[in-house]
Formats: sequence, C-alpha cells, structure tokens
Amino acid sequence: MTEVSSLTGRLLVATPALADPNFDRAVVLLLDHDEEGSLGVVLNRPTPVGVVDILTSWAGLTGEPDVVFQGGPVSLDSALGVAVIPGDEGPLGWRRVYGAIGLVDLEAPPELLAAALGSLRIFAGYAGWGPGQLETELTEGAWYVVESEPGDVSSPRPEHLWRAVLRRQRSELAMIATYPDDPSLN
Repeated sequence: MTEVSSLTGRLLVATPALADPNFDRAVVLLLDHDEEGSLGVVLNRPTPVGVVDILTSWAGLTGEPDVVFQGGPVSLDSALGVAVIPGDEGPLGWRRVYGAIGLVDLEAPPELLAAALGSLRIFAGYAGWGPGQLETELTEGAWYVVESEPGDVSSPRPEHLWRAVLRRQRSELAMIATYPDDPSLN
C-alpha cells in the first residue's frame, strides 16, 4: 500500500476541465485526508436558506452572508460548523483541523464558543472521497491543490472565491483566474 501524504487543511480548487456540476468552479477545504479517504466542504456554494431557519441558536454567530452553504453532495441533511479561532487554545466544543481552522460541535451551547470565534460558517452536507479516489482525480488533473488561508472559510463574497484563490497564487495558476465562465463565448 502506498503512503498518502495528508492534504488536510489545504484547498482543492476545481480546474476548468472538471465536468462534475457539483464541483464547477468549487473551492473545497479538506477537513480530513488520509489512506481511508477524504472529507471536505465546498466554501463557495451559499444557499438561499438562512442559518436562522435551521440552527437558530447559531445564527447570530455566523458572518455574512448569514446563510447555510452546501458543503457538497453527500449527506445534505447533516450540518457541519467550520470556525476560525485564533490562538493556541480552542474552547470546548471546537476541534482544531489545521492552523486556526476547526470543526464546531453544533450540539454544544453556542455561548461556549461565542467569545472565541473569529468566524463561523454552517454547511449542509460535505464532499467525500473513498480510499484513493481523490488521488486518482488529482492525477487526472481535476483539481489544483493550494494552501488555505483562514479568511477563505468566511469570505464575504463566496461567489468570487474561486478567482480570488487562484489569483493569489505565485505561479501560472494565477492566470487561470481569468478563464472565462463559458469559453465558447470567446
């Protein structure tokens, strides 16, 4: 068995060639990646559903836009909270994933985390890959792998995140940010 180098905490940025409509221009934050598979959330898919409509007690703690995001096509009836909490110590109800980014226990009382939260985003569902599946997609050129920044989780303009993440790269990837939405109109 080949060893898998962990990509936890990194971003998967969909290449223009990725044909799956679930991931068109998607920016996925990997929350877990090992030999057993991968799990992440799509950071740039806001829904019209307000956080207040499904998790009232957390609504005042999420940033703008104050909506639920579609984290991916798997388990759309489940919710994940991803929060940025600066500092070395996180509060009860939060588990560090990478750097200042971590998962929130949405069953915990929000007041346990409120004072420590730098930002919070709620996701319905997630993106998941079985053992070796993501590595195959990477080999096929479906994704660019880049470093995440804490602000990616709470971008106030998620519809621009795909271009923004690519634009900040110090390589030829920055040019991909100018790729047209529909190249047939060029």
